Amino acid sequence: MSLERKINIVKDILKDKKVAIGFSGGADSTLIAYLSSKVAAETLAITIDNHLLPTGFVENTKNVAKSFGIKHEIIDIDFYQKDYFLLNDSKRCYNCRTLMYSQIEKAAHERGYDFICDGNNISDLVIDRPGILVTYKKGFKTPFIDAKLTSKEIHEYLNKHDIPFSRSTTCLATRIPTDTPTTKEKISRISCCEDYILENTSCEIVKVRDLGKYAICEVDKLNELFNDHKYSLISDELKRQGFEKVALNLSEIDDDEYIKIEYNDGSFSYKLPFSINLENSEKILDGEIINKSPEKIETKNIIVNENGLIEGNDFKTYDDALYSFMEILPKLRRNV
Repeated sequence: MSLERKINIVKDILKDKKVAIGFSGGADSTLIAYLSSKVAAETLAITIDNHLLPTGFVENTKNVAKSFGIKHEIIDIDFYQKDYFLLNDSKRCYNCRTLMYSQIEKAAHERGYDFICDGNNISDLVIDRPGILVTYKKGFKTPFIDAKLTSKEIHEYLNKHDIPFSRSTTCLATRIPTDTPTTKEKISRISCCEDYILENTSCEIVKVRDLGKYAICEVDKLNELFNDHKYSLISDELKRQGFEKVALNLSEIDDDEYIKIEYNDGSFSYKLPFSINLENSEKILDGEIINKSPEKIETKNIIVNENGLIEGNDFKTYDDALYSFMEILPKLRRNV
């Protein structure tokens, strides 16, 4: 399916509705807000300021919403007051989205918006992002998933049409390993370090992982750090911020996520980075299941294994197999 066809599917979903959007100003929410501004009856962008976001995050959302001519509301939630979130356990992203989406849902309903959506795309379903369960639980609509749009395609459309978006919108708490408490001091240090790298290089995406005494830097343009020995200056600055050693991840950050399956002679396989809750998935797939066991579910052409392995067979082409894989992904429920 062509990119333009997928975009038109999204437009048809949004057309003439009163649309409320969970809005971060990143690629996904920017595109859905842009398309909504063109076809919806009304559009309200709702941004949550949780006090854990990159510098300039809120100001960017204001500017983007204003440029689209849509309504914009900012809701302040001080996550430092949420002790269970600061524990930073394995459910942190699930807890975070639960907090934010509850407020988005409340604000949208109070203002008469009956279509609440987010920017989740089909690529998000093959990455370890448990927050998608909250999207399902709250009943938020996912036009990009319905249209089978990938992150790569979303970036392609934004760039082609010169629609500006921020590439730095992820919560800074994600830089701290799970089961290590989140504190204001840690977040402040991470923010200062990332800002320094952004200000002194042409990198657009920077993440400084806080491992206590050690920092691991991840960027989208590795060569930038080696120009004019910038890596040495960055190391010195991060040590001034309290890190004893500074390391560099040699894999560049690439947010052009897409889906590629292993396909051979009519069959495919894909190993998801999480396990599947078969019981909950069965409820969604009920009418499609032809066989099941404690370890797997079988539909006409696809086997869903509890360990996250998805297998398909009897497909005429790669595109047919990929389409069916994308069809079943939103129907699966993962474990957290």
